[in-house]
Amino acid sequence: MVRRVASQVHKQASRLLKAGFLKREPAWFQAVLEHPPLPLPARAPPSRSEFDLPCTLRKPAAIAERPLEIAYLEDDLRKQFFRDHPFEAFRPTTLVEGGEIEDEHPVRGKAWTRLRQRTRNPKPEDAVRFALNLHQHHDMPLSRAYAASVAQFRSLRSEQEVANMIATLEAEYYGADFLPTETERGFNKEIKALETWHVDERYDQGAIAARKRWKAVVERVQPPVPWTAGQEYVRLWREGIRPNYSAALTGPVSITPAGLSPSAARDPDFMQVLQKS
Repeated sequence: MVRRVASQVHKQASRLLKAGFLKREPAWFQAVLEHPPLPLPARAPPSRSEFDLPCTLRKPAAIAERPLEIAYLEDDLRKQFFRDHPFEAFRPTTLVEGGEIEDEHPVRGKAWTRLRQRTRNPKPEDAVRFALNLHQHHDMPLSRAYAASVAQFRSLRSEQEVANMIATLEAEYYGADFLPTETERGFNKEIKALETWHVDERYDQGAIAARKRWKAVVERVQPPVPWTAGQEYVRLWREGIRPNYSAALTGPVSITPAGLSPSAARDPDFMQVLQKS
């Protein structure tokens, strides 16, 4: 049997009435519909109103009851401005800029015909306000107002860029030494990081291992024998003296000031024969 929740009895009764299983409404049906119980269990999602439904499922009457959306022309102008000038969002500003509500500029309304009248170093917000002022007080279409505002904004920024460049060249000519810019600091850090990839061969672990692999490591207990280019070896071979290292390597050998121990001297050692010769 399907489990029924007490708070959903009126819903089940409504479904039975629509299907025709109940011929007439129960006496309590209308009272429960006017005062529905709380949804139980607590985690059960409540029924959504028509305002929460998508537009495709919403009734036409509900659309007329919804309040109109609040829209400002400044938002459209600002969105279009940053779409055309995305790097203006990365321009550095001071931390206290815009911290207080500024007084209204005296140049406004009909008197504001040029962006230069307010500032020669405009910000994006100045361009947006100027375009809106042209549209509202000079009866200019919004598209033309935006185009005029952007053109004057770019012109003022171009003048400022040229003036800064000329001032920098004059200062360098008179001996001014400027600190590196943020872009130059970034390039310098990148060059230092790339230089760390070039490892010195003297400290390269692979080269050190390769040199050790082909290097003969001989522990000498006595001074080295002078090189005879194989003549001493040939002479001993002709005399029938054969080298024997077994006693020196495997047998009990003790080193004394006079040489090897007598136990090792019983067998002719090639190194001893060379030293004696």
